[in-house]
Amino acid sequence: MSFRWGEFGDKAITSILKSDARINIWDGAVRSGKTVSSIVAWLSFVAKAPPGALLMMGKTRLALRRNILDLMEEMVGPKHMRISESQGRLLLFGRVVHLESANNRMAEERIRGLTLSGAYGDELTLWPREVFQMLLSRLSVSGARFYGTTNPGPSRHWLLTDYLQKEGLNLTRWHFTLDDNPNLPEDYRQALKDEYTGLWYQRFVEGKWCASQGLVYDLFDPERHVQNRPDLKEGRKWIACDYGIFNPCVFGLLEEKGGCYHLEREYYHDGRRDGQKTDNQYLDDLRKFARDEADTIVIDPSASSLITLLRQEGWNVIPARNQVTEGIQTVASLLQQGRLTVDPSCKRTVEEFESYVWEDEAVNDTPQKKNDHCMDMLRYGVMTHQAVVSRDRRSFSGRGLRR
Repeated sequence: MSFRWGEFGDKAITSILKSDARINIWDGAVRSGKTVSSIVAWLSFVAKAPPGALLMMGKTRLALRRNILDLMEEMVGPKHMRISESQGRLLLFGRVVHLESANNRMAEERIRGLTLSGAYGDELTLWPREVFQMLLSRLSVSGARFYGTTNPGPSRHWLLTDYLQKEGLNLTRWHFTLDDNPNLPEDYRQALKDEYTGLWYQRFVEGKWCASQGLVYDLFDPERHVQNRPDLKEGRKWIACDYGIFNPCVFGLLEEKGGCYHLEREYYHDGRRDGQKTDNQYLDDLRKFARDEADTIVIDPSASSLITLLRQEGWNVIPARNQVTEGIQTVASLLQQGRLTVDPSCKRTVEEFESYVWEDEAVNDTPQKKNDHCMDMLRYGVMTHQAVVSRDRRSFSGRGLRR
């Protein structure tokens, strides 16, 4: 499949031609053209890069493949680019390019011994600071350059304060907005604006670096989002669980039909306040809670003992997608679009929506670890459903416990 080239805006052209600093970073709104511009600049550099090792890093190797490598492959074709996933490298214009993930501080150790003539980084705001610092220190060949992209993050994020806003660095920053991409139809621009809200709208649509503060779900409106939804009764049903021994253990029965989600009922047991329960007791409570309406449960992978028991009892167990920021974005988007509602009987969940807040002055987007158990349960259930159903609808099909 070949890449469909569109029109390049003025900023895109300038960024490609003028990205000749030691550090070159594209930041700004989603779908603004920054990724394609950065890739073209990187390809141009690799074609004439000085001798030395080359490296490409993403938050994960899978994310790097999805966000960057697939586009590169379409642009240059298989004649000029071959990927070896097993060896963690690709061949680009005859040059070996190493592939790495930056998902934790262990990545710092993996690149420590490299001598680099060039590097590319994706999703920089999701990297640990130490990994970015180590990568820059490995760019020791004369003429070495770094190319990177990111969406905006918190206003106190290290990438903004220590690099993008810092004077005296050999760094060029290219800040993109939606208006910098002439290829976006107006209806698509409007769809993006409808998809994001609040904090995420400011960052991903307006391209602003701004602090996460106040309520996490500041657009939650009981009049709009707390209601009965009998129209969803015949949709898919599953249970989401935030497991706790001393902390509260929460179950939620979720329903989905036509892309709309509804929390039908909740279970909430606080081990500290009401006394601890064993896994077998929680299993008994879960059976009563399910009422033979669901046999699938989404649960945090760390709840290993309960997961083992559930599988022995015939439950269809799906490990939860538990990425916090991505999950919050998903829930916020559904609330914005009116596609997520909560039954009036789910009083704990409603209370948490109205008291779930961000940590003050955090470098990264971090909600306070209180009033969050129903929020975690709901985030697990919705985010995992969207991720898993996109691959295999059978995972959430059927009703009633299999025995």
